[in-house]
Amino acid sequence: MSTSDTETRHIGIHIDRPADEVYDYASDPANLPEWAAGLGRSIEKTDGGWIADSPMGRVVVDFAPRNDYGVLDHHVTLPSGETVHNPVRVIADGAGCEVVFTLRHRPGMSADEFRRDEAAVTADLATLKRLTEER
Repeated sequence: MSTSDTETRHIGIHIDRPADEVYDYASDPANLPEWAAGLGRSIEKTDGGWIADSPMGRVVVDFAPRNDYGVLDHHVTLPSGETVHNPVRVIADGAGCEVVFTLRHRPGMSADEFRRDEAAVTADLATLKRLTEER
């Protein structure tokens, strides 16, 4: 197994808003299309869960239950049937917070695909920062 097959990146951004406010906004799946374009342009609740129209096609998104710990983890089931676990945390930092997304290199993913995923997550977190700081 090469190093790139096990690569993990922690992508974080500081947001000048209280952690509970950022968590409340980001944990609502209906808000995802506003700030997480990398996941999907639209999302709907169905009997089978949340379905997003993503750049990869329709995906099923399963979110961690609301909690007091800032855990925003979610599983994304791709059209191929592969399920990707995405660890995300909102961590209090004084009057603001940091949002950290753990990106993992999936088996079979090229270095270019991993870089594109990293760029998409970075852009999504920047959008989350802008939207929550404007509120």
